[in-house]
Amino acid sequence: MPTYTPPLRDMQFVMHEVLKVVDDFKQMPQYAEMDVETISAVLEEGGKFAAEVIFPLNVSGDAEGCTYDPVTHAVTTPKGFKEAYRTYIDAGWAALGCDPEYGGQGLPLVVNQCFYEMLNSANQAWTMYPGLTHGAYASLESHGTPEQKQTYLPKMISGEWTGTMCLTEAHCGTDLGLMRTKAEPQPDGTYKLTGNKIFISAGEQDMTDNIIHLVLARLPDAPPGIKGVSLFIVPKFLVNKDGTVGARNGIYCGGLEHKMGIKGNATAQLVLEDAVGTMVGQPNKGMAGMFVMMNAARLGVGNQGQGLIEVAYQNALAYAKDRIQMRSLTGPKAKDQPADPIIVHPDVRKMLLTAKAYAEGGRALLCYSSMLLEKEHNHPDEKVRKDSGEMLAMLTPIVKAFSTDNGWTATSACLQVFGGHGYIKEWGMEQFVRDARINMIYEGTNTVQSLDLLGRKILGNNGATLRKFGKLIGKLVEEEGVNEKMSEFITPIAVLGEQMTKFTTEIGFKGFQNPDEVGAAAVDYLRVAGHLVFGYFWARMAQVALREIAAGNTDPFYLAKVQTARFYFAKLFPETATLMRTARAGSKVLMDTDAALA
Repeated sequence: MPTYTPPLRDMQFVMHEVLKVVDDFKQMPQYAEMDVETISAVLEEGGKFAAEVIFPLNVSGDAEGCTYDPVTHAVTTPKGFKEAYRTYIDAGWAALGCDPEYGGQGLPLVVNQCFYEMLNSANQAWTMYPGLTHGAYASLESHGTPEQKQTYLPKMISGEWTGTMCLTEAHCGTDLGLMRTKAEPQPDGTYKLTGNKIFISAGEQDMTDNIIHLVLARLPDAPPGIKGVSLFIVPKFLVNKDGTVGARNGIYCGGLEHKMGIKGNATAQLVLEDAVGTMVGQPNKGMAGMFVMMNAARLGVGNQGQGLIEVAYQNALAYAKDRIQMRSLTGPKAKDQPADPIIVHPDVRKMLLTAKAYAEGGRALLCYSSMLLEKEHNHPDEKVRKDSGEMLAMLTPIVKAFSTDNGWTATSACLQVFGGHGYIKEWGMEQFVRDARINMIYEGTNTVQSLDLLGRKILGNNGATLRKFGKLIGKLVEEEGVNEKMSEFITPIAVLGEQMTKFTTEIGFKGFQNPDEVGAAAVDYLRVAGHLVFGYFWARMAQVALREIAAGNTDPFYLAKVQTARFYFAKLFPETATLMRTARAGSKVLMDTDAALA
């Protein structure tokens, strides 16, 4: 059976030694009193909940899955899920990072981010029930009316009600302009929605009294395409004027998907038959509200990949230290045993270090992105708010796609460490791989994220945001350019930073002549950009660690950080050279292939 230990020390390192988040909090009035001790205490307790309450349900929840009753349309979650959720809301975890005006605890988003990483490591399927609620909450907080906020947010923040996002239909996935769900206006100002949605995560469950579905649909006079989509609140149970749960609404589960992974989460087919809904925002402008939830979900999915890398790495490392197989190529290391632990073998170490490097680099990026989101909404300086939002918009597709691609690579590598035992259910590794695979698909496939990054976030503003990130790299190079001990970390990102300008310009020029060139290069481009971002954070982490070592700190944590950074730049970062070459290969070798694909 797998085990899990919350990585609290590394979270503290990223937040307090690298990013120095408390210094940023002092510039935001609502967080001015926030300190290291408070953050550490909250995360320590959060780690206990993740490791002791929901992690023990991960394997059993996967084996049992959710049960659907076709007569009542009810869904029963795996044994223990409902009780764990009650523990979650009774302890106040649902309200952690939410607005105090509606009952939230008002803690910084980066704290919630780290808490959710631990939840995702412990049990991704369970975590999706409360996790999606955060996105729905964010959407309503941004675009809901005062009445909608007062009706729904307190119950969603407390965890008494959960939320979902209902976009996909059988004939349209990402292309939401093709959706057919209809919304008919009623004399009382409500709407009646009719249609079918599929792949709705947490779309039905027995854990809460109500589910607040955010549904995209079309008005009768809506223009075609994405500009004719509106957003509606469609609760499972109607809500009375006094806030209590009322009559059953016309939205129900028509079946559950049979999936490769995340089996403890109910991926529902939802049927709407004259379901009563209220509009969020303006008619035909529903994507504005839904994008708030989608962007929150994209950061959340990146965090799912992050959580699975961490737990897979921990188990693979423990196994590699214990499993004996063959002798080291340089001679016996465990002379009192008939063979050496497999951790002595170079390729086993490569697989372990790949997971470790992606876990720790991803943690830094996710924490940094959370701080950008915090600044975008709460910093008193308007320029800081604008710049933070711009940078976050560029980094979001990288968080989603790069982190989840790495999640697939790393969990697969960790399974490989176990050899044949990794393929067997009892060790738990194959579940991490199966669960990781969905993260590359939903909330916009990673190809969609790549097109968004290159087409909209980079070429859309002629590389202005990318140049701003380049200035961060330039500042680090200026600080450490003459430090010989930092050269192996600084030189690669300085060189790639310079190459990115020419690389981006070249792809953009080719794309202007033939849009397929952007489509052909986008996935490789995002991965290059991901390494540039990871490289920057790994250089910063190495900088902090080397300074501690130079100051006489003998904590092996810092030496481990330097060694991992060295591995990342030597073995993983060089992938960028190949990716730039394949991106430059163009679209002809893909599109001029009618005979090959006949």
